[in-house]
Amino acid sequence: MYRAATIAVLRAGIAPDATDPESALAITQAVEGAAIDISTDPDQVSVTLDGEAVDAEIRENHVTAAVSAVSAVPAVRAQLVAAQRELIGDGGIVVEGRDIGTVVWPLSNPKIYLTASAETRASRRAGEQGPSADVAAVAADIERRDRLDSGRAASPLARAADAVELDTTKLDIDEVIDRLVDIVTNGASHE
Repeated sequence: MYRAATIAVLRAGIAPDATDPESALAITQAVEGAAIDISTDPDQVSVTLDGEAVDAEIRENHVTAAVSAVSAVPAVRAQLVAAQRELIGDGGIVVEGRDIGTVVWPLSNPKIYLTASAETRASRRAGEQGPSADVAAVAADIERRDRLDSGRAASPLARAADAVELDTTKLDIDEVIDRLVDIVTNGASHE
């Protein structure tokens, strides 16, 4: 949702700066005017902005570079947290995000805090971007986003006290899924 909101802001010609009150107001207005839809159908995963599929665009570098500034605006967070809570409804859905277990749905159970080394995260993200991706630049961007998201006033990135931390650094995707299923079905913790 935050990435789709960021596209709306960028398309409106706004240079996101959450510390500038005028920019924050413009960001808020752009997001309020955007129709963001997230599909919860696992067979039809999609993110749309004003009826247009933006599944690929939400992962582009220009969006990644701006998403922390957009997500730091308290009014944007309030709007999107409300939308996320509506999407979650009565539960029974798997959701992911940097503040799901601490702000959006603090009663969720189980809470899993996925982590990996900085090098592994950068390598994985660069792999998503294709063979021309610069791993060092991706690593710097991840570090910058983590720092900004951890330090923001509204809904900072933090591990929920009751979350099970799962370090995926040395795990492939099938091993991660196996561990997650084990946590959900058996209440197991990570090793």
